[in-house]
Amino acid sequence: MSKPFAVVITSLLSDTRAIKMYSEYCPHFNSELFIVGDKKSRKAIKFDYCSYYSLQRQKKLPYKFAQKCPVNNYARKNIGYLEAIKSGYEIIVETDDDNYPKDSFWHDRKINNKCNYIKDNGWVNVYSYFSNKKIWPRGFPLELLKRTNPQVSKIDSIKNCPIQQGLVDNDPDVDAIYRMTIGENITFIKNRKLTLGKNVWCPFNSQNTTWFKKAFPLMYLPSFCNMRLTDIWRSFIAQRIAWTCGWNILFHSPNAYQDRNEHNLLSDFADELPGYQNNRNICNALGELELKEGVVNIYENLFRCYKLMIKNRWIGQKELKLLETWIKDLDSLP
Repeated sequence: MSKPFAVVITSLLSDTRAIKMYSEYCPHFNSELFIVGDKKSRKAIKFDYCSYYSLQRQKKLPYKFAQKCPVNNYARKNIGYLEAIKSGYEIIVETDDDNYPKDSFWHDRKINNKCNYIKDNGWVNVYSYFSNKKIWPRGFPLELLKRTNPQVSKIDSIKNCPIQQGLVDNDPDVDAIYRMTIGENITFIKNRKLTLGKNVWCPFNSQNTTWFKKAFPLMYLPSFCNMRLTDIWRSFIAQRIAWTCGWNILFHSPNAYQDRNEHNLLSDFADELPGYQNNRNICNALGELELKEGVVNIYENLFRCYKLMIKNRWIGQKELKLLETWIKDLDSLP
């Protein structure tokens, strides 16, 4: 039996084929599905082995965050994280309602991994290590697309990776520019892993991401920015703080595929504009920010990073109070 983990999804739909798959498979692996709805969600989702949180149910939970987080906001997914943690799960896998698990999705996830790695090389387009086609992850600076990636280093030591980004086949997480100019479905190279160490930047998303307990505080999704950017900017903050903890960010070959819900690509492009303009500047600023070393300083470092984001007007000023509320709710859990 594989080690159990919680699956956390946000959904505005009454149900999807993907949600049905997760709900049917979870009990076979001693896992549980947590679905977070919102004001626009159509109706209660009723599947076995599935905990559905309508907006009304969320507001009855003992979390102040549930009262203060804006509605119609992807960051309400934070409530699903809290409920999964309260239920005792030490591994959380987050995904979306248009992502479908492969059989390998249910395999054991290991925090320590022996694999190739990159360090001290600035920006890296990780997708290029998993495909020979021109493709880049959402959030990668467009002005760096022609940059040649560094060679990976093979290692004998084990890397500590409490944050792990799984790639997704078919319609992976790319930006609107890729979809409007290339728009090709992708099958990534199988059975490959790559870790990024200190001073290496690559955005990761919330599409197929594994979090181990020690990194749970870094799951926090900001509410007062565009929702096409919330998980990307979270990833930059998480990477910066991970360096202070001696952690590496792991990327691995797909164990899921996406059949994407309908999107207006021009609207996506408009929503992503602040990222195109600022992602590189954000990481430059975070890289220069003075943080304290060690896991014991993870909360203080979170505040420092968000104060920087607010000072530069990348994120709204109200975020700091919401972050404080999230941390208090997280600390209240056993």
